[in-house]
Amino acid sequence: MSSIQPSADSGGEASADAVAATPHASHSAPRRRPSTARAVAVLVLVLVAALIPLLGPSAALNGTGEAEAPGTAGITFLRTVTFAALCVQLGEIYAIRLARRVPGAPLDREPRSWAAYAAGAGIVAALGLASVVATGNLVPHRLSDMDIGGLYASRDGRLALLEVNAFIVALLCSRSRRPSTAALPLAAVIVAEALRAHSPVEDAPLIGTGLTLVHLTCGVLWAGGLLQVMRMLRLWRPFAPEAGAAVLGLYARVAAVLFAAITVTGVCSTLRRMPASTVVGQLTDTAYGRTLLAKVLLVVVVAALALLARRRLRRATDPVSAYSPARGEVIALGLVVAVSALLTALPLPIRW
Repeated sequence: MSSIQPSADSGGEASADAVAATPHASHSAPRRRPSTARAVAVLVLVLVAALIPLLGPSAALNGTGEAEAPGTAGITFLRTVTFAALCVQLGEIYAIRLARRVPGAPLDREPRSWAAYAAGAGIVAALGLASVVATGNLVPHRLSDMDIGGLYASRDGRLALLEVNAFIVALLCSRSRRPSTAALPLAAVIVAEALRAHSPVEDAPLIGTGLTLVHLTCGVLWAGGLLQVMRMLRLWRPFAPEAGAAVLGLYARVAAVLFAAITVTGVCSTLRRMPASTVVGQLTDTAYGRTLLAKVLLVVVVAALALLARRRLRRATDPVSAYSPARGEVIALGLVVAVSALLTALPLPIRW
């Protein structure tokens, strides 16, 4: 959930915000600056999100007796970039579609698109992951280490090439007159990730692929949609606050459904990999379990912030009071994306 500006803590500040909304108010009322403590907290959380892919594997594996595969940190970083690229691109398409359902929404004043930059980052990350597959799931040190032709001979190699090509098509779509057409190649990336996560030799791989497909799709729309909705609301703040609040309300209702789907598919996937009789022990004794537990705790924090923002949106006279918890929700979702990428690179727990 999200909103558009910092909430007012007093009546005087609320009046100042109201005056600031007029064209001539920039000199009559000083703008409220965020506190130093809040800025430092945001910076720390961003740094933590950046360090999770690099330091997370060693921390999660410490004391478990499990060996860290070569290149785990690099693979985690590349998957974090891949997931973030999906969030940004699909989030823009999703949020714009929501805004079109709001009468009077200033669709001619949309935030500057980040889709092309995200697609470029996705291409680089997908190429990096393809090079890892071409080297036998090892981080290549020289071009001679990679067997590019061998990518076509393996399932993982073909999926890696599919992701590279899909991000290239998404980049071209983002530069076209109909950028929403990028949703199709981006959906192909999600399907490829769902297939990659489940080997054909495991029990009922299609069930696992379906669960991952729904889980990843809903997670991408939740995180990416919130980011884009907040960008819209911030841009529309001076001249269309009502339309911004309406978009926020639409997002909040759909986000509740997305969260329910994420919860159900997440629980089912966990029970497939950790039987109910061993799940408690593996949550603390394995790297995968520890990381999964950290993800669950982060999702609980995100849900609490979402409920707080939605409550303020419904009950407060000024919907912008939902901005602070929604901003925290965006940051926490960024951490969830990084932790989710870490999960894909850690060894799966042994079924006791």
